[in-house]
Amino acid sequence: MSTGARHLTIVGAGLAGALLGILLRRRGWNVDLYEKRGDPRVLGYEGGRSINLALAERGLHALRAADADAAVMHHAIMMRGRMVHIDDAEPVLQRYGRDDSEVIWSVHRGDLNVVLLDLAEAAGARLHFDQALSSVNFDSRRAVFVGARDGSEREVGFEALIGADGAGSALRAAMHRVRDLGERSDFLDHGYKELEIPPTADGGFRIEPHALHIWPRGHYMCIALPNDERTFTVTLFLPHHADGGHGPAFDRIADPQAARRFFEREFPSALALIPGFDADWAANPVGQLGTLYLDRWHLDGRAVLLGDAAHAMVPFHGQGMNCAFEDCVALARQLDAHADLATSFAAFETERKPDAAAIQRMALDNYLEMRDRVDDADYLLQRALELALQDRHPGRFVPHYAMVTFMRIPYSLAMTRTDIQRGILERATAGHTTLDTLDWDAIDADVRERLTPLEDAPA
Repeated sequence: MSTGARHLTIVGAGLAGALLGILLRRRGWNVDLYEKRGDPRVLGYEGGRSINLALAERGLHALRAADADAAVMHHAIMMRGRMVHIDDAEPVLQRYGRDDSEVIWSVHRGDLNVVLLDLAEAAGARLHFDQALSSVNFDSRRAVFVGARDGSEREVGFEALIGADGAGSALRAAMHRVRDLGERSDFLDHGYKELEIPPTADGGFRIEPHALHIWPRGHYMCIALPNDERTFTVTLFLPHHADGGHGPAFDRIADPQAARRFFEREFPSALALIPGFDADWAANPVGQLGTLYLDRWHLDGRAVLLGDAAHAMVPFHGQGMNCAFEDCVALARQLDAHADLATSFAAFETERKPDAAAIQRMALDNYLEMRDRVDDADYLLQRALELALQDRHPGRFVPHYAMVTFMRIPYSLAMTRTDIQRGILERATAGHTTLDTLDWDAIDADVRERLTPLEDAPA
């Protein structure tokens, strides 16, 4: 479509908002981005969640569309797989893919945000920091932003608002006051606490940098992701409340000393890597984990939500950012395809809503796998069979992780095929402890009967 001097206002200049600003400017839109926090390029990254991000093919594709991939990858660390730490045994690497062509990348949220803001500003987007959305009059198309530092009010007109302002979206709340969005949230009974592994005295990594480290303990776990500063961001996932008064939980850990005793018992090898443990524990709050569901993402042609503002998810598949970046590409494409905003926003919602629901479910499923199954004999046998079937039936049997992480097929299709493939794996390995005793002819027939060849998304 010919956009001419048309204008879009993005609420939220985090990862999705900044990327969308770049994509829209490349299409000729005038763009203003309003962010409630200060400019991280001046003040440093002020927060929101700081869990490291796992950049996968879906997100990389979106960055390539914005010519942002080279600048971002300068800050990224390759992760080949999960490095699993079990008791005193030597850690074992469980690869995500077949080789180094199938990896994911760890990148710090703050570094990524700074890169995308620089690129958005260079593309001509106007950035407004310390501006929190206060109210919206959708009839007159006027929005009021309040200065976070001085409390001053600023009223601006808009053609349409795009909500990229996260799980606590102020725009979503304003839309809901006009039309019921069918909002509901499902919070896990688990929270998270962040810690840090610093570099060695000579500035190197303390543990293998090219892996996501995981200490699984059944009902809880620790993970560690590498940063380009040679640090690791460590995240403890733990129940908020003890089950029946028993077992570890945040409400049973009263202070850093109690936390240290807990780590000495459950995660001694991780604790040995965190010299600032007590200070980290005291300084960093316990974060919430939840899933946000909406029946509606848009308000005719006046407003639309994307990313966490529309479908926040738990972080256990590393797809929240990747999904949000896919949203940005999809919305830009729908704006290209339709002459009016209402049709573009409706088409975007129709396209993306089933896929958001699918990755939300798969993210929840992956938490159980990470904390409880990565050291399970049945899981390891099924994983070995999964890789074998990938070789025996290339393009037909594609492992779950590969579909979600290394391909761009719709999440909903990946979920459907995953459910089918899980059934094949479970039937094939029932009663077996080794691949050597499997009935390969029956398994091959099961695969051919239930799965058609799979093609990746078009470029």
